[in-house]
Amino acid sequence: MITPFDSSGPVDHQKAWRLARHLSDNGTDTLVVTGTTGESPTLSVEEKLALYKTVIDAVGEKDTLVVAGTGTYNTAESVEMTVKAGELGADGVLAVAPYYNRPSQQGLTAHFTAIADAGVPVMLYNIPSRTGTLIEVDTLARLSEHDNIVAVKDAVMDIDFTSETVDRVPLLPVYSGQDSYTLPMMSVGAIGVVSVIAHLAGRSVAAMVKAAAAGDTEEARKLHHLLLPLCEACFLETNPAPVKAAMNRLWEPVGDVRLPLVGASDDTVAAVEKALGVIQGL
Repeated sequence: MITPFDSSGPVDHQKAWRLARHLSDNGTDTLVVTGTTGESPTLSVEEKLALYKTVIDAVGEKDTLVVAGTGTYNTAESVEMTVKAGELGADGVLAVAPYYNRPSQQGLTAHFTAIADAGVPVMLYNIPSRTGTLIEVDTLARLSEHDNIVAVKDAVMDIDFTSETVDRVPLLPVYSGQDSYTLPMMSVGAIGVVSVIAHLAGRSVAAMVKAAAAGDTEEARKLHHLLLPLCEACFLETNPAPVKAAMNRLWEPVGDVRLPLVGASDDTVAAVEKALGVIQGL
């Protein structure tokens, strides 16, 4: 879930509440708040905690789960945020591999174990293109033995790696962390996606996942190809600039991205609108 800002810069909680309801009503069954798409590196601790409260309040009675992005490159801070998110009612947390300091596999194991020991269900986040560190399959296998480590968001973008993870770590559900890889990953055993494009085409994303899970290969493939241009357009520039700009034009004002990111170009937004128009049959 993107983080809406008002015209002067602060988090727009009224719009965040409306956006959470909108996503929940349009195919999304779990909201990840203050992940990378939510611009977590530029949000203060206070802003993150307030967002958890807002989103939990928005969808609490709708049976939509809320996952808080609490992982950082600071283990103590990650643990503290996980505890606080749990106290606020988050259903789980998303914990990314520590970025910049690039710990060893032993360090990754200790880091994620400390977070999981906080008592809240944890989805690991494997995205070496952003963190510089891969959570190796052996490490995933060790971590899967922890009762509170319940899933992994796989944005490695390597089908062989996903296949090995599914084969060797069968108790750890795998979710695609890259929209364009969702169907290929589900074909080797992933079970869903943590989606960016669901902001714009949530029902179609949900339909593709459901078709793939049901073994309806023809329908899933059709939807994959329909969605692929939108996947590509939303990543022409650094996420979440394209999807946020598109939401400003096509949904309601959600503000700009915070520096050091800058707003998406008109050409990128036009590409997003074109791809979305095909999906909507316009």
